[in-house]
Amino acid sequence: MSRRIRVGAIALALVAGMTITGPADAADPLLSRGKPVTVSSSGGCCPAANAVDGNSGTRWASVAGVDPQWIYVDLGAAMHISRVRLQWDASCATAYEIATSTDRVTWTKIYATTAGKGGVEDLTALDGTGRYVRVYGTKRCRTDASRGYSLQEFGVYGAAGDVQPPSPPGTPTLVGVTSSSATISWTAATDDVGVTGYDVYRDGQLCASTTGALTATCGNLGPNWTYGFYVNARDAAGNVSQASGTLAVKTPPSDDHTPPSAPANLRTTAVNSTSIGLVWTASTDDTGVTGYRIYHAGTQIGTSDTTSTTLGGLTPNTAYHLQVRAVDRNGNLSEPSTPVLDVTTRAGSDCTPAQGVCGATEIATDDDVVWGLVTLPDGTILYNQRDAHDIVHLNPATGAKKTIGTVPGVQNTDGEGGLLGLEINPVSFATDHWLYLFHTSATDNRIVRIQYDPAAGALLTNTEQVLLTGIARNKYHNGGRLRFSPDGRYLFAGTGDAQNTSTAPNTSSLNGKVLRINPDGSIPSDNPFRNAVWSYGHRNIQGLAFDAQGRLWEQEFGNNVMDETNLIVKGGNYGWPSCEGTSGSCDGFVAPKQTYPVAQASCSGIAIVRDALYVACERGARLYRTVISGDTLTNVQSFFTGTYGRLRTVEPAPDSGLWLATSVDGDKDGVPHNSHNRLLRVSVG
Repeated sequence: MSRRIRVGAIALALVAGMTITGPADAADPLLSRGKPVTVSSSGGCCPAANAVDGNSGTRWASVAGVDPQWIYVDLGAAMHISRVRLQWDASCATAYEIATSTDRVTWTKIYATTAGKGGVEDLTALDGTGRYVRVYGTKRCRTDASRGYSLQEFGVYGAAGDVQPPSPPGTPTLVGVTSSSATISWTAATDDVGVTGYDVYRDGQLCASTTGALTATCGNLGPNWTYGFYVNARDAAGNVSQASGTLAVKTPPSDDHTPPSAPANLRTTAVNSTSIGLVWTASTDDTGVTGYRIYHAGTQIGTSDTTSTTLGGLTPNTAYHLQVRAVDRNGNLSEPSTPVLDVTTRAGSDCTPAQGVCGATEIATDDDVVWGLVTLPDGTILYNQRDAHDIVHLNPATGAKKTIGTVPGVQNTDGEGGLLGLEINPVSFATDHWLYLFHTSATDNRIVRIQYDPAAGALLTNTEQVLLTGIARNKYHNGGRLRFSPDGRYLFAGTGDAQNTSTAPNTSSLNGKVLRINPDGSIPSDNPFRNAVWSYGHRNIQGLAFDAQGRLWEQEFGNNVMDETNLIVKGGNYGWPSCEGTSGSCDGFVAPKQTYPVAQASCSGIAIVRDALYVACERGARLYRTVISGDTLTNVQSFFTGTYGRLRTVEPAPDSGLWLATSVDGDKDGVPHNSHNRLLRVSVG
């Protein structure tokens, strides 16, 4: 058939009310005919199903005079979309997008125009994957208020695409280990198309990648230390598997048995009722000093990376007998500093602004990972147990605890997934009693809400509402922190990249993002990407806090260079994976307001009290305090360094104090009730 005859046949068919599906030799079949359709609105004459009924004499029409409007078709399974054919009535769209989705929450744009002309628009050479395909109109051809959008046929063409991730690789086995490196091997993952590579992680940090080899070496390890190694598989489409099992490897001691010299000239820089500032002269070592340990009467009470520290959480009017010892990379300890420094803390309380952080009082202990924590209107606390999936009510005045319920549908990841964020609406909780939760499920990470009955002290699990799904999960990098805006209008969530770095810069993915939703889970109309994404380019967010000006601050984990504290702006790109903190290719990205070396940080929760931002750090085992000055962070101080071990969660407490939760033991394995944690009430200046 000649081209002229073909065009003529189409014209005759349109006049006759027939549907033309395209050239007879189209490579991919029509997928959308007769499939379920959902629309933003529908005029009484013209229901949604008319757009996929195969008859161009019928149409779907939206309500009149309103932009934007949309229609999407459910193909029943994920497909690769190669072509979309739109047949418009006179009320067409001049500006619209075509997008795909796997979950109807996150949409990936595959075509956009501001020059639509109506009639038949046959969009070929498209490249997208999804179960759902949407037309999203933002400007109508007929702008008068009595007209809407009118679509006679919505044809989607394609075939099954690769959306299936590889299977998890086999649990690694040890090939060889030295004091500074480990070589591991694993059995291959499988994939419906083919595995193209593997990523090896050490305790959540990427340490090696291969293009198909089943063995790899991770270096830069320390001697006489235990590490956890696991592997993820990748395919050509960028799908990433769930993680393998974890192999624990302990490196042997090195040949260095020479201890550092003893620190000298130990002296005080400040003495208060609950803290003592110390400084000393550096030790020397043949391979290098890695840190210092501070002792009281022979018992370690703190650590330091430098030649100074502030010991916090001390008892007023108490004599302390202090010494410092240096340690090197092999764990060799120096002789103690001499002489012993005898210092007596002041009597009473002298918690001044200059002091910053003062005392800490234990209010409870827990044998699970304490993750989310909120203060109720009566001053008591709710917190969750990450691995046991329970929510606990705590009265900090008496120490009385009660488990109010178990959150349904939570699944651990043999790593850092489980029951994570916990939040209440600061404006409406007193009347609605909703608890907002971020947790890992069998298939994803998600945000839900469940009502709490304060009178009965019970979680009403039958009230659960799922607000947002489709946040990819993995062993690590699940994010999880929740924070309401001070006016209670919006719920923000921090997510991780699920160990797939390609998700972070993709604004159609919910991973590696700050998300913003309404309290009922709907998407605010002014979100920058028409989905839940508020900012992007993040690695693994576990800290969110609002300041007195209503600005949102965020804390995220770096890989092996630096952690970062960010001031979040709408639609901002914060650079991961191109940029880690200020390291890498960082031009054009929003710069962090503060960075910390990963070895002295790996920080999780943050809180803001009286224009001071507090950061709880795990690997760094300390609490940082910075002062918010304009849009910068100044006067960085560290407290409790090594005093309580790993710190995970910090939240504002009544009377301008802080709640602080440790994360000691069992916080990387997903096993319930194998931790040794403390909940503390911290006084601040």
